[in-house]
Amino acid sequence: MSKVKADKQSPKENTKAENSDNESIDDTASVATSTTSRSKSPGSRGRRQSRGHSKSKAKRPAYKYDCHLKEDHGQAIFGVSFNHLLGKDQPMVFATAGSNRCNIYECPRKGGLKLIMCYADPDPDEVFYTCSWSYDLKTSAPLLATAGYRGVIRVIDIHRNESVGNYVGHGQAINELKFHPRQANLLLSGSKDHAIRLWNIQTHVCIAIFGGVEGHRDEVLSIDFDLRGERIMSSGMDHSLKLWRIDTPEFKDKIEMSRTFNPNKSQLPFPTIMQHFPEFSTRDIHRNYVDCVQWFGDFVLSKSCENSIVCWKPGQLHQTLSQLKPNDPSCTIISEFNYDECEIWFVRFGFNPWHKIVALGNQYGKVYVWELDPSDPRHTHSSTLNNIRCTSIVRQTAFSRDATVLVWVCDDGTVWRWNRRNAEVHTP
Repeated sequence: MSKVKADKQSPKENTKAENSDNESIDDTASVATSTTSRSKSPGSRGRRQSRGHSKSKAKRPAYKYDCHLKEDHGQAIFGVSFNHLLGKDQPMVFATAGSNRCNIYECPRKGGLKLIMCYADPDPDEVFYTCSWSYDLKTSAPLLATAGYRGVIRVIDIHRNESVGNYVGHGQAINELKFHPRQANLLLSGSKDHAIRLWNIQTHVCIAIFGGVEGHRDEVLSIDFDLRGERIMSSGMDHSLKLWRIDTPEFKDKIEMSRTFNPNKSQLPFPTIMQHFPEFSTRDIHRNYVDCVQWFGDFVLSKSCENSIVCWKPGQLHQTLSQLKPNDPSCTIISEFNYDECEIWFVRFGFNPWHKIVALGNQYGKVYVWELDPSDPRHTHSSTLNNIRCTSIVRQTAFSRDATVLVWVCDDGTVWRWNRRNAEVHTP
């Protein structure tokens, strides 16, 4: 039997009645909200104090239901990711990760979902948790990295529908993968074995391992590069968030060395960096598993099982990241974006940094959308998307690069597409 994520049970037994949007079709409801209730973490940790809640303004929902489908494996879909490396004139393409499958879909401009390809792992007991896009530096062919329960990273050539790279090193399951924003051959992985690894998929070497003395003390659940690719933020079951630098001379030299390293011509293995000490670490943001983290400029967005996404910054507000002091865990809370009924772990939000919009699903099929004000992250426009046929846990959301399409995936094996209302969705 395949092993899947064990959810923390919510104390709430019933969903609340939903209001309907008069303009919605196909049993779709969309609810604009201006405030959300305060939340409690799972267990007996008590109520969190209010800290800089966002000032949400009621707004007509920005997205409208288009279609949905159910994948034939009938198991949970844990991951979804758009290929943001394609040009604006190319099709919108995304991948899902669930069971031992990675399915690739196109979002036609006229609406709907078109299955392009299905990759099935040779091991029927594999369960993929995550996927991330890159491309081949020689052929420019799109590549999709995926991993999960077995702890093996597969890099799939989409044109050939075959694995062109298999990476084994983590001792246990891999919870998240991310490619470097500027160097397409660098892949980051976070694992249940408490470690993070940086790989070069072109030469098939492990450049660095982050963990150990001051590393995570439990599963690493989420990882992210900043936009310049100089820093990594990681989070995990130990309630902590850690910042790691990869722009030091040592890292630059090893990354450069990894580009030309040939294990067949070398008598010694690649000199992998063992990075035991993060640049910054804190446990003051969340009181439970931190299962999703993403950079927002020099700010960070992160969430736990506490019904709140927190926007915060390492150090003091006036400090730059380069001014952080060693062993100083101080951080500044900027804002919180609250929602309801999501008190289980491994539910991840989608964030489009170009359009500054965030989406997160809950355990009853509702998706919350926040449109951030670039001048002040504390001011947002929030809305709730709901379809009466979507009642399962929403595991992850994702936006197209231009934010005209929002997709999400659920525990019941369904994939949902919603279109931005003011976007032109038609046949070219």
